[in-house]
Amino acid sequence: MKKVKKNLPADQRRAVTVEAVIQLAAEKNPSTITTAEIAARMNLTQGALFRHFPTKDALWQSVMEWISVRLLGDVDEVIGKANSPMEVLELMFMAHINFVARHPGAPRMMFAELQRPDKSEAKRITHTMLAHYGDRLETLFENAIAEGSIDMHLDVSAAKVMFIGIVQGLVMQSLIAGDTSVMLSNAKPVFALYCQAIKKK
Repeated sequence: MKKVKKNLPADQRRAVTVEAVIQLAAEKNPSTITTAEIAARMNLTQGALFRHFPTKDALWQSVMEWISVRLLGDVDEVIGKANSPMEVLELMFMAHINFVARHPGAPRMMFAELQRPDKSEAKRITHTMLAHYGDRLETLFENAIAEGSIDMHLDVSAAKVMFIGIVQGLVMQSLIAGDTSVMLSNAKPVFALYCQAIKKK
């Protein structure tokens, strides 16, 4: 286990803590992760941990903010890299899959938060991220309709739900298998099948 320096600046300490939580979430059910485990992973005391995050909920909020910023950042980065909306759609799909491959604990954290019966700031952040993600998809679909590359009668809302559902399905299969290569090997053929459904006939 890599030891964490004890004299990191506050911002770096918080960032390292968030990354430790995501690493732990890749190994076990996020709802069972304790602050004692997080502190042990970082070679710190719980007291040192709580100096940066007064509560576990505050830490979970920072984790979801980290996931939201980085996933949407990866998506936005690829949006300007292609000439057509359909090319961007594929790049966006693969960016999401590759993000999960690099951070398998991230979707486990998201699923865990969305299953919580109570309202929390972390859950609100998750919902907001999904809404922003959907907005980007909707814009791509509308641009593709305008340029004539997909069916003008496409149900944009349904296409958006299906896109997100396919990503989630691939992610879930990789989590069940415990192997992200399953998701990576299936991503391109599954996306090609999705395109057949929405492209202009």
